[in-house]
Amino acid sequence: MHDASSLPAQRAAPRRRPDAGSVAQLLAAALWLPQAGLIAWAVQRLADGGGWQAVWGPAAGVLALGLLRAASEAWGLRRVFGRARAELSALRVQATAALASRSPVDRARPASGAAASVVAEQAEAVLPWLVRYQPVRLRVTVMPIVIVSAVAWFSWAAALVLLVAAPLIPLFMAIVGWRAQAASEAQMVRVGQMNGFLLDRLRGLVTLRALGAVDATAVRLRDAAEGLRQRTMAVLRIAFLSSAVLELFSALGVAMVAVYIGFHLLGHLGFGTWGAPLTLGQGLFVLLLAPAFFEPLRDLAAVWHDRATGEAAIGALERLSTQGQALPDARADAAATRPVRAAGALAVAVRGLRFAHAGEAPVFVGFGLTVHAGEHVALMGASGSGKTALLALLAGLATPNAGEIRLGDQVLDSGSAGALRARIGWMGQRPHVFAGSVAANVALGRPALSMASVEDAMRFAALDAVAQARPATQLGEGGAGLSGGEAVRLALARLAVHPDAGLLLADEPTAHLDAETAARVVDALLALARGRTLVVATHDPRVAARMHRVVTLGADALKEAA
Repeated sequence: MHDASSLPAQRAAPRRRPDAGSVAQLLAAALWLPQAGLIAWAVQRLADGGGWQAVWGPAAGVLALGLLRAASEAWGLRRVFGRARAELSALRVQATAALASRSPVDRARPASGAAASVVAEQAEAVLPWLVRYQPVRLRVTVMPIVIVSAVAWFSWAAALVLLVAAPLIPLFMAIVGWRAQAASEAQMVRVGQMNGFLLDRLRGLVTLRALGAVDATAVRLRDAAEGLRQRTMAVLRIAFLSSAVLELFSALGVAMVAVYIGFHLLGHLGFGTWGAPLTLGQGLFVLLLAPAFFEPLRDLAAVWHDRATGEAAIGALERLSTQGQALPDARADAAATRPVRAAGALAVAVRGLRFAHAGEAPVFVGFGLTVHAGEHVALMGASGSGKTALLALLAGLATPNAGEIRLGDQVLDSGSAGALRARIGWMGQRPHVFAGSVAANVALGRPALSMASVEDAMRFAALDAVAQARPATQLGEGGAGLSGGEAVRLALARLAVHPDAGLLLADEPTAHLDAETAARVVDALLALARGRTLVVATHDPRVAARMHRVVTLGADALKEAA
């Protein structure tokens, strides 16, 4: 079984070791040393009176090394970007697989708006972290050591200046960086909250208009946008502060090296070398390397914000991939699912059932229930008595902690849940409507269904009399364009188009409907349930009165009414 509990062990974190692309970019940076040496040698030959003929050779070498440097940088960047894009795609697949593997009745399941924001928007912050920060981190680790070693070969004093100035930069950047990461995480949380708020309000826009709450919602949305703006500006202020710290210390370091080399060449400072004074070419070589010593650190400051936002995005993706209440048989390989042999109405047998939501008191302890094939049963009880939880367990949307559920002659477990769900019709309290055509919302992606069967199901549910529910009519996400009663009719059409369903489960099918519409819905539901098993969770005694039997769920015991 492939479920969310196995995902953390399988998840591969973004790479930390350098790949070929990062090494190629490092090589491109290292080629500046021989280029600087050739430039200094050419200037020395000019100073020695060699004339323009003496610089053609070094100039050709500088040009050749420049072309090689550009080619290495370009190839390395393409390679790093390709690998980063592949790793980001893998992280998204793992996060979405974890979400898909979690039961829809999992109370800890992330809100859809926040999850969509993380996967589609915030995850993009991982890309600059891998493309820019990781190669720069490699250069910061290697290049300063190489450059200071080359400078120390000619002047230990200039190398000492670089060594004194260098530690101050990462020290202050680390202090600033801790605050930057905290600010980035707070910003991403605010982005997810705002997206979730916006999605929820868009779904309930019809209700908000009916209640006259559009203006109040707009005020709250403006407040949320203002809070996000303040968080974003805080992150940008910290990013600019880290850049200013680096520029200050790198400018001071280069200036001190330039002052020392200048006075040394003028003869005012005779110390700092290994005996003989520096020549013009040697001093110029040291001066050319001094800015290059700070260049990786300057690049690090430029991508320091990418590190903070990238690690915050990785954390958000990992939180989406955490273990939750698994959906039984949530596997990609449908062929591996054990087939169900039964046909027709499905009997239900529950024995010794124990179930509890994570961190909550048990809903069922030693619970038992028998529903005969073709029987119609109403589940009644106070709110919180477990009606919806029992339907979710019968539908294979949640895994019991103990006990056995048998549908027909098959035990509902991780091996049979997928195939059994194919023979179960589900009608929830609030049928979800996807963005797309009415026909697509009825078919729900089942390729075996013909347009004729979809239209027949719509006629059965009386959707053909609804002007805004023609088969080709486009609906908005959450059912924009349909009333509550019309959305329930859409759910009935989904049941009607499912000829293989031997067990129909309906959760409060008449909730929030007027008496006339509720009666029509129950009539249609009973018509569909002829020859099938029907279990309905309801608070409505008129619905319960039309079932064969009523089962009352209570806190202490299971009672059955004839």
